[in-house]
Amino acid sequence: MAVIYPGSFDPVTYGHLDIIQRASKKFDKVIVTILDNPSKKALFDVEKRLELLKSTTKELKNVEIDSFSGLLVDYAKKNDISIIIKGLRAISDFEYEFQMAHTNTMLDEDIETVFLMTSNKYSFLSSSVVKEISKFNGDVSKLVPEIVKYNLNKKFRGDI
Repeated sequence: MAVIYPGSFDPVTYGHLDIIQRASKKFDKVIVTILDNPSKKALFDVEKRLELLKSTTKELKNVEIDSFSGLLVDYAKKNDISIIIKGLRAISDFEYEFQMAHTNTMLDEDIETVFLMTSNKYSFLSSSVVKEISKFNGDVSKLVPEIVKYNLNKKFRGDI
């Protein structure tokens, strides 16, 4: 059975990778897909986020990396997938994701959302936190893989 794990992944963190790795053990195929949302100001463009996700998940043979724009339910239907994986860190995540899950089911009654709790050690972690720490020259090595740290440093120092 194939599933979709959508997100902005700007940038991918160890919390995201925790969900990806665990989902890859439970499902035959996991499509990690980046939402290209032009109304959101992303730090990294979609191509760079695709590159970082591919690099950090390359050892997971049943994980594919993709991107899309538009409605997630349309992407799911196009790929003949009816299960969406969402990671939860805290109660505040649940409220938003609960609403989105019901909205997706309203748009397509075949869509189901499966929630995976992030491991405790990543329950505080978000891409926003990583960007903020990196922007002010803080050490993000415990929060993101080395290649992500390298690209964050380059981005905030004006090299990319």
